[in-house]
Amino acid sequence: MDENGVATGQCKYRCGTAAETLQWIKAIIEFIQPYNFLITAQVVNFFTDRLWEALDKEWVDCLRNEPVQHLLLIPSGVVQDHWPASLKQFILTLRSLAFPREQVNLQKLFPKLNMTSLSSVLSQGMNKKKRHEIEVLSAIVSSITNEVGAEVIVDVGAGQGYLAQVLSFQYHHHVVAIDACSHHGKVTESRAERIRKHYAAQMRKLGSGNGTISTPRTITCRVLSTDMLKSLADIVPPADDVKGAQLINQDTEGKASLVLAGLHACGDLSVTMLKTFSECKDAKAIISIACCYNLLSEECFNSAGSQTGFPVSNGVRATRISLGKSSRDLACQSAERWSCLDKDAGLQNFDLHAFRAVFQKVLFKYYPGIITSRPSVGRQGKALRRKQQRGVPYSLENAEDDDYNSALNINANSDGGACDLVNEGLAAPDKCTLFEKFSVSGLSRLGLEPLQEIDFHEIWSESQPYAELIGPYWSLRAAMGPVLETLLLLDRLLFLQEQDGLLDVAMFPIFDPALSPRNLAIIARRT
Repeated sequence: MDENGVATGQCKYRCGTAAETLQWIKAIIEFIQPYNFLITAQVVNFFTDRLWEALDKEWVDCLRNEPVQHLLLIPSGVVQDHWPASLKQFILTLRSLAFPREQVNLQKLFPKLNMTSLSSVLSQGMNKKKRHEIEVLSAIVSSITNEVGAEVIVDVGAGQGYLAQVLSFQYHHHVVAIDACSHHGKVTESRAERIRKHYAAQMRKLGSGNGTISTPRTITCRVLSTDMLKSLADIVPPADDVKGAQLINQDTEGKASLVLAGLHACGDLSVTMLKTFSECKDAKAIISIACCYNLLSEECFNSAGSQTGFPVSNGVRATRISLGKSSRDLACQSAERWSCLDKDAGLQNFDLHAFRAVFQKVLFKYYPGIITSRPSVGRQGKALRRKQQRGVPYSLENAEDDDYNSALNINANSDGGACDLVNEGLAAPDKCTLFEKFSVSGLSRLGLEPLQEIDFHEIWSESQPYAELIGPYWSLRAAMGPVLETLLLLDRLLFLQEQDGLLDVAMFPIFDPALSPRNLAIIARRT
């Protein structure tokens, strides 16, 4: 642990200053460049492009015989004594370059933190992951809001308004929930009204009178800008709200100061938050937890002045690094989720990747025209996981078509994540039969009819000798994910550190990474 209660693990870098952050960034860029072939690879082309041949042969020969449990720990930086020295050095260096993910000591970092469990009314509709995130983040946002003396919290990318409602009803802050989707706004308002009625009934039952209950305001907005935030700063808490009236800082000439909060604001939205915060002096603090790096826009260095999600800092822009979508997809990988898989789930993950890669051979050979259109069959794993969580028994023998596709989780464009492929209820007839069903199902979702001349068993059989290499290859590639996420987030951190020393900026892992892998929060306050 460092002085802030953050687990440093094996990481040897720091990011307390812009110079330290840039040094860390350059170390990452220097290390990953020779492995660009691994980062940018599409595992769906594993067999068509014979991707394993690009790896060090000594690594391949070693890992092809490793237990699946050892492979699943590679993304977490765990090595085995008998592995080649160069392989161990590769994995350990990745671990030293990745930002630590162990949850910060919240009480040490925020001494005035007052975190309480959510009531059943406020947590209705939340799964375990969401409840954990909202409990932690709402307490942190409330603590920082009180610390900087802000009057209004802006929940950016509010979705169904979980964070906004907890900050409003439980912590009694004035909250504005912003989302680009008008449907989300309506859901937020409807849910907030149900919660308000519950609290009002409780107050009447306890004889507390008909006191005012603060509810979050909702705004549908597709563009977050400085002008928009300035207009929000004109939102003064209601005059009959004594607490709100006392909080108004007279020096602001009636304007309310703001705190920006974003829980997993997608793609460029997290970056837009940081840029807008840096420009809007009415915003006193920001707490940003990012996600969906695959949706980030990336700078084209031939286009001057382009406004994109990566890179955002001057320091990273000067390196002229380009990642690409495959690399940004990879940044979404979760080492913690991999390490939590048991042997059977791990083997099923690798089998599914093998099915998808061999299915690519079917498309190349018999449907070459479909490949150029980058076909997408969709991510269908969630339906099956929901059934499993409800305890519904599942097997391929009695599966409906949609359920079977859920089990196979076919995706023609994305390599997917470990958490999307865990199908512990999946029965295991012979793999040739499973592969044929996988392929027929995939063709159906692409609107294609299986051709009579396709010999699925022959295609599977000719690929099977190399199928065991999918696990080692995917594990090594996934080990690059935490470092790529670190690079993307350090770029954002550096952007704030470059703002003429006017901001107090830091990054911390605030959630339990096993529950919420995207757990790194960038927190900045105006000095």
